[in-house]
Amino acid sequence: MSFLALVLAASTFVRPLERVSTMDPAAAQSAYDARAIQLVYETPLAIDYVARPYRLVPGFCELPSISEDGLVYVFKLSPHVRGGKEKLTAEDMVRSLERLRSPDIISPNGWVMKDVSTVRALDLDTVEIRLNRRVRYFSWLMALSCTAVRGEDGTGTGPYSLQSWRKNHEMIFVRRAQYADAKAFSKIRYLVIDDLSTQWLMFLRGELDFLGDVSRDNFDVVVGKDGSIAPSLSKLGVRLFSMPTLESAYIGINMRDKVLGGNKKLRQALNCAFDFEKWSQFYNGRVAKANGPVPFGVAERIDSPFKYSFNLPLARRLISEAGYEGGKDPATGRRLVLRLAIGRASQESRAAGELLASFFENIGVKLELDFMTWDAFIKTVNDGRVQLFRMAWVGDYPDVQNFMQLFYGKNVSPGVNHANYSNQLYDAAYEKEDFAECQRIVREDCPWVFTHYNKAYSLVGPRVENYIPSDFPYGMERHYKVKKK
Repeated sequence: MSFLALVLAASTFVRPLERVSTMDPAAAQSAYDARAIQLVYETPLAIDYVARPYRLVPGFCELPSISEDGLVYVFKLSPHVRGGKEKLTAEDMVRSLERLRSPDIISPNGWVMKDVSTVRALDLDTVEIRLNRRVRYFSWLMALSCTAVRGEDGTGTGPYSLQSWRKNHEMIFVRRAQYADAKAFSKIRYLVIDDLSTQWLMFLRGELDFLGDVSRDNFDVVVGKDGSIAPSLSKLGVRLFSMPTLESAYIGINMRDKVLGGNKKLRQALNCAFDFEKWSQFYNGRVAKANGPVPFGVAERIDSPFKYSFNLPLARRLISEAGYEGGKDPATGRRLVLRLAIGRASQESRAAGELLASFFENIGVKLELDFMTWDAFIKTVNDGRVQLFRMAWVGDYPDVQNFMQLFYGKNVSPGVNHANYSNQLYDAAYEKEDFAECQRIVREDCPWVFTHYNKAYSLVGPRVENYIPSDFPYGMERHYKVKKK
C-alpha cells in the first residue's frame, strides 16, 4: 500500500509518543509529559516557535516587568486569558506555582521555586513574584511545563483539551473553539507504539504523520550518505529534518549505592570502559561524543577533552586501584556484578543494553540488565532503588545552570539529581554560579557515565506544514498546519 493510499481523518495529526505518566504540571517528570501538558495548559511565558536564538514570548501572561535589582517580577495576564470563558485569574497562577513547593504533593519540580520568596495576586489579573536573590534565568523557568496554570477543576487555557486517554495506549486532544483555525489540526492523537518497526510500517502506510526519531534499523533506508533523505521517500512528499539537540544522555550512578558511591576510581573506570566509537556505530552516527554533562550549543560549556573517555588500559588500572583487580570482587572472590535499570524493553533498548554489558565485560565487570515499564522505572529511580540507570536530560532552557542543577545536593531524588550526588565543594560552586568549576568537579567525580549527546532526525509526512524542529517541542503541534490538496 502506498504512502497516500490510506487517507486519515482530514485534520487529525497522529504521531507515536512514549507513555505520558501525568497531566498534572506539578507532577510532570518527562519530556513526554511536557508535550501533552502544554497542549492543554499554558505556562506563564512561552518559547518562540520560530526565533533562533530562542527567545521568550507571552503565554498565560504578558512578558513581565522586572525591578532594577532583579528581585521582583510582575506578570499581567494575557488578554486572551483575561477575556477567556475559563475565567482563570491571577489566583490560579499563584496556586499552580505554590503547588510546586507544597509538602502535600512533593513535586519533583520543587527546585523551580527554590529562590522564590513570595508569590501573590495583586488583583485578578496581576501576579507578583519576589525572589530571595537575583536569578539570571528566572524568566526561562516560567516557560517550563511544571509552571503551567491549571484551574482547580482542571481547566486550561491551551489550544487543545484532552478528549480521551487510554493509559499506555492512546491520547486524543481536541482543538478548543476559541482557537479555531481552518488551517490547524482539529485533533491530535498520541499513540503508544513500542515496536519501532511497527512505527515505521505505519508511517509508510500513512497511518502516522510524524516520526520523532529514525530507528537505527531504518536509518540507511531513510538517510543517504550525504545526509539527505532517500529519493524514494522524497517522491512521496516525506521530509527529513535533522539537528543537534540539548539532550545529554548518560548512565546514572546512584551515589547512595554502597559499592559505587564511595569509590571514585570505580566510577572513573566505568567511564573509561565506555567505547563511544562502537556506541556511535550502533546508533548510525546519530550521537555526538560527550565530554561531560553539558551538550554543544550551551554557553559556558567546557570544551576540553574528558580524561576518562574510552581508554581500556586506564580502565583496567583504575578498576584495580579501586580494589577490583581484573573485575574480581574481593568480598566474594567472584566477578563484580552491577545492575543497570532501563525504562523500556524495546528491541533497540535490549540491544543497546547488551552492548553496554560488553563494554564492562572488557574490565571484568558483569552487567545485569533490568528492563522496566517507564512508570516503574521512574518510581524506582525516584525512590533511589537503583544502582545504575540509563537516562537523558533534555535542556529546559538554553542555560548551563539547567544541566548543573542535576548534581546540586538539594535536588536529590525525587528531585532532578537522580544520581543523589552530594558534594559540598560542588554545591558551593553552584551557589556562586561558578559553572566552569561545577563541570570540572563532576568530570572528575564521575557520578554519571557520560555516554552521548543526541542528534535528532525527524520524518514529517506530506500532510503537515509549518513544522520547525526545536529543542523545546512541548505543545508545538499547535503550530502545525494541514496541507490542503
